[in-house]
This record gives sequence, C-alpha cells and structure tokens, in this order.
Amino acid sequence: MSNTNNKNRWQALDSDLHRISRLEHANVHVARPLLAPGIALAFIVIAGLIAAILFGRADGGLIVIAAAGFGAYMAINIGANDVANNMGPAVGANALTMGGAIAIAAVAESAGALLAGGDVVSTISKGIIDPASVQNSSVFIWAMMAALISSAMWVNLATWVGAPVSTTHSVVGGVMGAGIAAAGLSAVSWGTMSAIAASWVISPVLGGAIAAGFLALIKAKIQYQDDKIAAARRWVPILVAVMAGAFATYLSVKGLKRIVKIDLEIALLIGLTSGILAWAVTVPWVRRKSEGLENRTKSLKVLFGLPLVISAGFLSFAHGANDVANAVGPLAAIAHAAEFGDFASKVTIPTWVMVIGAFGISFGLFLFGPKLVRMVGSQITKLNPMRAFCVALSAAITVIVASWLGLPVSSTHIAVGAVFGVGFYREWNQDRRRKQSNDRRPPELRLAREEQRRRKLVRRSHFMTIIAAWVITVPAAATMSAVIFWILTAFT
Repeated sequence: MSNTNNKNRWQALDSDLHRISRLEHANVHVARPLLAPGIALAFIVIAGLIAAILFGRADGGLIVIAAAGFGAYMAINIGANDVANNMGPAVGANALTMGGAIAIAAVAESAGALLAGGDVVSTISKGIIDPASVQNSSVFIWAMMAALISSAMWVNLATWVGAPVSTTHSVVGGVMGAGIAAAGLSAVSWGTMSAIAASWVISPVLGGAIAAGFLALIKAKIQYQDDKIAAARRWVPILVAVMAGAFATYLSVKGLKRIVKIDLEIALLIGLTSGILAWAVTVPWVRRKSEGLENRTKSLKVLFGLPLVISAGFLSFAHGANDVANAVGPLAAIAHAAEFGDFASKVTIPTWVMVIGAFGISFGLFLFGPKLVRMVGSQITKLNPMRAFCVALSAAITVIVASWLGLPVSSTHIAVGAVFGVGFYREWNQDRRRKQSNDRRPPELRLAREEQRRRKLVRRSHFMTIIAAWVITVPAAATMSAVIFWILTAFT
C-alpha cells in the first residue's frame, strides 16, 4: 500500500515539475522580445546619468539630461539602420556571419567615431537654417531638441518597416522643420535644400552605375573567360588595388578630419600609393589561394571573400568617423547653448557626446541591426562575394567622385543604390543571354514572354518601399519636428 502511495506521490511531483517547466519556457518566450528594448532603455538612462553628473547643477541641466537620453536613442537607431548598409552585402554573400559582422562593425564604428570623428559639427546641419533668424538661445535649444527627437523617431519607424534611410537626411529634415516652426519659411536656405534633394537621385544612380560597371568588368574579364583561374590571378589583384586606393582616398578625405586636414589631391596620391602596395601584396596571395581551384565560377568566390570583409570594416570605420557627428550634432548644440547661454553655427563636440554616439551605435546594431542587415544583404537581390565586392567598391568610389564634383550624396543611398544596380544589371544581362539562347532554340522550346518577365532578380516590393522612404524622409522628419517644437514650446 505504501509503495502505491509513494508511486502516486512521485507521479504528482513529476506532473507539477512538468507544469513548472512549461511555465518557465512560456515566460522566456514572452520575455525574449522585451530583452532588446530593455537593454536599449538602460543605455538611454545611463546616457542621461552621464549628463546629470556633468550638468546636473548647471542652469538648463535638465534640458541637457533629456537631450542626452534622446541622443542615445538616436545613436541606437543609427546602429539599427545605417550600419546595415556597410555589413549587409558581406553577410548576404556569406563572407561574414551575422555575429562576425556585428562584432567588426561595432569595433570599427566606435573606433571611427572616437578616433577620427569630426571635432566640430554644424549645429544648423549643413547651413539649411540661417542662425540669425533664430530669436534666442531658448528657442534654439527647443528647435534642436525637436530635430533630435523627430529624426530619431523617423529612423526608428523606417527600421521597423524595413527601409534603410539616410540618418543625415533625417537630421536635415528635423532641423528644417524646427527652423520653419521657429522662424518661418524664410529662415530656410532653399538652395541648400535643393542640393540635398538632388542627392536623392544622384547618390543611388551613381552608386548603382559604378557597381554595375564593376560587375560587368568581372563577368567579362574573369567569369566568362575559358581559363577563369588564370584570369582571376591577373584581375583580382588589380581590383583589390583599386579598392585599397579608393578606401585610402576615402578615409583620407572623410575619415581623418579630426587628426589632419587632407586636400583631395593629396588624398588621391595616398590612394595611388596604397593601391600599388595592395597590388604587390595581393599578387602572391591570390596565386597561393587559387592553387588547386576548379575552373568554374563558384571557385572564384574564395578569392573575393577576404577583400570583402576588409572593405566592410573600412566602410564602417569611415561611417563612424563621418556620420556620427552629424547625428549627435543637435545634442552637442544643446549642451553648448545650455552651458554658455548662446548659440553658434558650429560647436565642438564634447568627448562624452561622441562616446554616447559611438556606444549607442554599437548597441543599436547588436540589438536591432540584424533585420536591416538581412534585408540589404539578401532580400533585395541575391549577392555573392563578387557582387558584394562591387557594392563596397562602388560606395567608396562614389563618395570620392561626389566630393571631387562637389555633389551632396548620402552613404546610405549609395550603398543601397549599388545593391539595386548589381541586381538590375544581372536582370538585364540574364535577359540578354536568355534572348540569345531563345533565338537558337526551336519555337516549341522557347520561354514565353510572360515567363521571361516573371523571372526577376530584384524584388520590386522592397524597391518601392525603399524609394518611398527616401522621398518622404525629409518632409516626414520636418513635419514631425515642427509638431514636436510647437508642443515643447507650448508647455515651456
């Protein structure tokens, strides 16, 4: 009898333990989606505490504390959205794992921001608002606060819908909207805004054309050759040399402003030297790496993997150096105005502001970045190391060409435009080759026109979503900023 009671007791205990186990699994399942926002919120609070330690007893300290929190929020959104453009192609091409991409980008972005980030930033975001039109420092502070909040919210919304947008354009829209709300339409430099609007077209078209041109070169000189390995040994070192030269020039012009001021002519000379050195190093590496490879296109991917990883790291470093300052500019402007009681067209970025920007980007990428990384890397069009290499190379060269011509461009638009350029070139090339193949087939074996049109290599839904997001970024951020400015001033 006692054995029966013990057995029933153990069965009841096992049943209870099973229920507890299921409850724990359910709890983990419910809590997991809240983990990332929780960590992000903790970082925002820490940013506010840093500002409280530095400005807690000063006049306007509460405003700086609030701005630091929103600046951290903005930096997190930059990491979630902007950095995907640098790492997405490498992940989509399977040259990097998601974890490896996040680790490299976090280190490179932070290093770029802290080591080479601009020490002076334009508070009026590239001169779109006349400083003389702003009435006083109080109005200026609330305008910058509205710009910071609206641009962060817009980038957050774009990330949620899966659209990579320009952080700089979001800040520009926020400053413009707050400036109009504070001082009227006449405060805006519409010539500057026209140039920024032109970059919506110039950036992706130029990036796409250059990426497509390099992919066409790779196909003609390597992929379609009878001896692909011999062709790769000749051309891959040249392409790597072009990449090294482009990135050396790019980093000299855009990424090292804090360390030393370099003119474009000197930067080009640095790029030429770097390209020659890279070619000399790559020739023996490619020869050794290509030994024993089969004479087929799939084998060529091995030779582009390492250069692609290096290029992704350089892109992230340059992005951290160049774009982070623009994003935290409103925070730096608020801190300056609160501390000195005036405002200027340019201010020095405090170290603590750059730290918030750098670490915020890393947190944003780690917590929320994978969604956009996958979208840019694999959901727009299928990428392999060769195609992704063309995207990275295009991003560096397009910025250099635009700087030389004095054209305003967006690194986000360039990178995504390059992905589209690669995809549309592949579509065109596939249609051309299929048409040639169809002409040689008997009529009964030819593909129908409807079937040919159906076989697209670029997802049109993503194309339309991204283009729409680009077009409405400035007006949407401006509208949100104006509304937020009116709310802030109404309550204060």
